Amino acid sequence: MDRWKGRVALVTGASVGIGAAIAKSLVQNGMKVVGCARNVKQIETLAAECVSSGFSGTLFPYKCDLSVEDEVLSMFSWIKVQHQGIDVCINNAGLALPEPLLSGKTSGWRTMMDVNVIGLSVCTREAYQSMKERNIDDGHFININSICGHRVINNPDAHFYTATKYAVTALTEGLRQELREAKSHIRITDISPGLVETEFAYRFFSQSPEKAAASYKDGKCLQAADITKAVVYVLSAPPHVQIGNIEITHIEQLM
Repeated sequence: MDRWKGRVALVTGASVGIGAAIAKSLVQNGMKVVGCARNVKQIETLAAECVSSGFSGTLFPYKCDLSVEDEVLSMFSWIKVQHQGIDVCINNAGLALPEPLLSGKTSGWRTMMDVNVIGLSVCTREAYQSMKERNIDDGHFININSICGHRVINNPDAHFYTATKYAVTALTEGLRQELREAKSHIRITDISPGLVETEFAYRFFSQSPEKAAASYKDGKCLQAADITKAVVYVLSAPPHVQIGNIEITHIEQLM
């Protein structure tokens, strides 16, 4: 990770869970990290923790709703002014709502698409333009996908969410092809976790906290730190190594 010290990373959805763990780890490894989310207070608390821990990097909290393009564009303008641009873009933000295909609300489907697909794509486009205008040819994109981006589980509540994650799989490969066509050495990696013990289930089952708790009860799930280690592994690879796709599940987890 030495070559990334002092360089700038964007981590979306950095307020809790996987995003917060990734942001903290990158700061610990000496990077300047812009952590964005709708709830910036939690990122501010995390930034203070990084300072008190004596980490060599810095976490910069930024309030941004990825479903609002103007807010995303304003964030990238701020990054350009404050930090010149970004070198690593970690598209972590995502959400799931229990909206089945046969009875789900259009508003819920649209919210998932706006964040999981469109928001990710806008961040990717703007991050690439930031790298291109500064002649950064060793940048890295990491999409935090899901095991649901590779297989359809038998859960009607998750089917539309699954469709958005299949889109992330396609977008990752499409970006890889476009970067290759552009003769760029910027790399793109897809990390697809299975069930991770975070706030995710509690948001998904917001009307049934006991159901959310039950999904983690057997202990056969990953921790946010497991995904963070994968991110560090990917960024630590030599510049000529392209790590395309990583699927991570608990050894006893059936998916």
